[in-house]
Amino acid sequence: MTVEVNDNQDQSRFEAHVEGELAGFAEYVREPGRITFTHTEVSLEGQGVGSALARQALDAVRAEGGLTVVPRCPFIKGWIEKHPDYQDLL
Repeated sequence: MTVEVNDNQDQSRFEAHVEGELAGFAEYVREPGRITFTHTEVSLEGQGVGSALARQALDAVRAEGGLTVVPRCPFIKGWIEKHPDYQDLL
């Protein structure tokens, strides 16, 4: 299964799509110098969609540069805790 993640800036969320269908999203608030993840929902639990969403969203934040991640969402916070190579974004 391929998970494609895009940044839907109009709705302030990263969206995960599987076979063209929305399978999850991670909402955020952007402020100067930081991005706060506030809420994540995934409809296909246990299939790696949430992990792909978190990884690709955080990779996009890293690639953009200059942003500190504030993980208010328990899912994103827990994912970062399990993946120490992303803790530099905090």
